[in-house]
Amino acid sequence: MKNNKIVLCSLSSKYVHSPLSPWCLAAGIRTYCKKKHDYKVVEGTVNEKIEDVAKRIIEEAPDIIGLSCYIWNIKSVRILGTLLHNALPFAKIVLGGPEVSYNPKEVLSEYSWCDYVIAGEGEYPFAILCDNIASGESRTVPGLCYRKEERYIVSEPFVDIGDPPSPYCEEYFSALKGRICYLETSRGCPFSCAFCLSSRCALRFFNEERAKKEMLLLAQSGTQTVKLVDRTFNANRKRAKELWQFVIDEHGKGIPENVCFHFEIAGDILDDESIKILNSAPKGSIQLEIGLQSFNEKTLDYINRKTNTKKLVENIKKLLAPGNIHIHIDLIAGLPFEDVPSFAESFNTAYNLKPNMLQLGFLKLLHGAAMREDSEKYPCEYSKEPPYEVISTPWTSENDLLLIHKVEDALERLYNSGRFTGTLEYIFDKTGYLPFDFFRDFGIYAYERCEEHISLDDYTGIFYEFAAKLDETDAFVLKDRMICDRLCSNSSGKLPAVLKVNNPEVKKIRLAIEGDEENRRKPGIKRGFSLLESEKAAVFADYENCDPVSGKYVLKKVYYNEDI
Repeated sequence: MKNNKIVLCSLSSKYVHSPLSPWCLAAGIRTYCKKKHDYKVVEGTVNEKIEDVAKRIIEEAPDIIGLSCYIWNIKSVRILGTLLHNALPFAKIVLGGPEVSYNPKEVLSEYSWCDYVIAGEGEYPFAILCDNIASGESRTVPGLCYRKEERYIVSEPFVDIGDPPSPYCEEYFSALKGRICYLETSRGCPFSCAFCLSSRCALRFFNEERAKKEMLLLAQSGTQTVKLVDRTFNANRKRAKELWQFVIDEHGKGIPENVCFHFEIAGDILDDESIKILNSAPKGSIQLEIGLQSFNEKTLDYINRKTNTKKLVENIKKLLAPGNIHIHIDLIAGLPFEDVPSFAESFNTAYNLKPNMLQLGFLKLLHGAAMREDSEKYPCEYSKEPPYEVISTPWTSENDLLLIHKVEDALERLYNSGRFTGTLEYIFDKTGYLPFDFFRDFGIYAYERCEEHISLDDYTGIFYEFAAKLDETDAFVLKDRMICDRLCSNSSGKLPAVLKVNNPEVKKIRLAIEGDEENRRKPGIKRGFSLLESEKAAVFADYENCDPVSGKYVLKKVYYNEDI
């Protein structure tokens, strides 16, 4: 009797993200299966032709196909499943993942090509199901959902109690090819936020020594970023401190100097010792993502988000002070009791902390989340298509949310990109503009003038045009700030037409400045150079080593006189 051939597939949002879930299932097959199975992981992305992914799977002639389902790939999975069923009508197609775990009956009803849904954790159930399919046995498969004649057999999502088997094997590292990789050292979350699924399973931590071993394995794999998928990494303070200290101690030893570990944490539960450890981290070795969601206390209480906002602000300031860690903070638009003025207040508070990135997200009503299941308590209109983004609420109209989308677009292009941070600082200092009001006004202005795929140079022109019209700004100083921002954040070294300084002496001045040994350009290193308009000075950046936290290059200013 031939071995079953199994194909495991997850479609990532981008090629740079390496999927973890199919390798977790492969580890389950190796650990829990009694029968011998041949398996292969087939990777793909939602940006490539789904027919090409289907072809790669079909070429393997599998008996069983496991597809991992998330909000970012479920539309593509629908198409892929149909193609696979048409080409391989006798293959069993199994779906799993958060996008199908809490609505299995709906999935089985809608997707006629789907044979099984595994709700909850998949390593153990998928392995037992594969054995059952191969041998005709009927071992109990926790979390299994399927059709039986005219009925739907639906199980509760499965939650294991121990450590899952490690997904990291020789085949995984061969497929990684330097991409962003993911590490899981715990499952579940101590919080019960109404918009999130993480608290649906009890919080448990995996073996600490295993976590350290896998940190080293991934750090030495050729990747530059290891992202921890733990929903609240510092839920156990003692454990978090030990693992952060491990990363710090191994930096430049077992962990190459160019590798960064990304952790998602709750900022308000950090203690002073944790902050002291993090403040000692080598520059660029650690990134932190801190979910704020909102500063509206009524909103936070209503969505069961327990946050000490005062402590949160204090801790973020302490983490940012040394400049050694990239800090990414999140806000969510569309939450209960959060109208535009309330959201603006949260936005301004978050922005004024000056994080390296301020992500402005929009509420999504996920299958299984309390906000979706209790429509009476959480009334809102949302898209019935993934990612189920909120359209309007009793507090925020559809037009309000469209306006906040314009704010988000301007924020991404001007601030989060790192391209115009100095210019924004100048504008806020001179005009007294509140951050939300500025991004709102410029977001509307840019929206009316931008094409869908506008070039950076053209967008720069629109930004300059808007900012130069503000009464309090000096057009020459504004241009100089934009020149400085552009040179230190864009390694092309080229300036768009709107920022070019028309000075006939520029070549002469540049030669004189670079003739000085202190300012001489190193052979083979590209340099961006410009004169300034508001003062007799030149600025230049050498594109050799950028700051690992800000992503910017060092900008040097040199003053010159008329006789140069």
